[in-house]
Amino acid sequence: MQINLTGHHIEITDALRDYVNTKFAKLERHFDHITNVHVILNVEKLTQKAEATLHVNGGEIFADSEHENMYAAIDGLIDKLDRQVIKHKEKMKRH
Repeated sequence: MQINLTGHHIEITDALRDYVNTKFAKLERHFDHITNVHVILNVEKLTQKAEATLHVNGGEIFADSEHENMYAAIDGLIDKLDRQVIKHKEKMKRH
């Protein structure tokens, strides 16, 4: 799985990069058909926003999350993606 990490109005520090990589590694354990991930971390005034697009077998999965804290926004993003990945996996099993 390849992770592309982009920052808008924020410097991507090693700590942020490691945090994102760790979180997506957990996601990959649930579903190993994720080929490519594009993560965008964005700061708008007081809001920290994390969004990601996962390229998976059979389509794309998109989610975003906002919080005052970037790490909390990333956690929220992973939770949303986790639910969507599980749903996608169930759908793939049925076909």
